[in-house]
Amino acid sequence: MAKSAKKKTAKKSVKKAGKTTAKKKTTKKATKKKASKKAKKDPKGGLTAAGRKAFAEKDGSHLKPGVTKTMSEMTPAEMRRKGSWAVRFYGRAKLPPLVDSEGRPTRHALSAHAWGEPVPKTVTAARRIAAKGERLLARYRKTKDRA
Repeated sequence: MAKSAKKKTAKKSVKKAGKTTAKKKTTKKATKKKASKKAKKDPKGGLTAAGRKAFAEKDGSHLKPGVTKTMSEMTPAEMRRKGSWAVRFYGRAKLPPLVDSEGRPTRHALSAHAWGEPVPKTVTAARRIAAKGERLLARYRKTKDRA
């Protein structure tokens, strides 16, 4: 009788061990998927290198990271890129929301950080970035005319 009791308990522990391992496997997969999705977006704004790569694989585009250099260090091509971005994002007649209902900056506002600009929380701050973009484009045109 003692042998049969041992067998029953051994079977139960095997079943329990089998269930716990199955749960661990599904949990790991779920975490990997969440981690890979989050890793594509930089929490400070913009896309990570992995995000740019995934976007390129999906759409065939060639995204570059934002220009974070100071104005004096930029090449004419970088001036054009950053100026175009600033005017396109923050020079619109009607801007998308810059902060959410809880006062946190939106992804649109956070994109400024990826380009080395302060994150705008007001429309005035966003217009300042757009004005800087206009100055960069003017400087680019000036250097282009000289050449």
